[in-house]
Amino acid sequence: MLVAAAVTWSLRALPFAALAPLRASATVRCLSTRMPAGVMVILVVYCLRDLPVTEPRVLAPAVALAVTVAVHLWRRNALLSILAGTTVHVTLASTVFAH
Repeated sequence: MLVAAAVTWSLRALPFAALAPLRASATVRCLSTRMPAGVMVILVVYCLRDLPVTEPRVLAPAVALAVTVAVHLWRRNALLSILAGTTVHVTLASTVFAH
């Protein structure tokens, strides 16, 4: 049991020990300013890549994406924009575009 506790503690402490030298890195600072936008672009492409553009059900994610972008540009609040877009998508997908 002591070995399991020591391994668990070590595995949890290791990321914090590895982060200390990286915090002063210019590369990490550069990535921290540019990666959030890059990650969002990758997520949007991943989520929309298989949508059939010739079917009406493509409108639910398209409208939800537009709402998400609009709310984010208006309020600059990621949580609020994600919640608004998700709410619009779920509402449209389960009512207007339900099969």
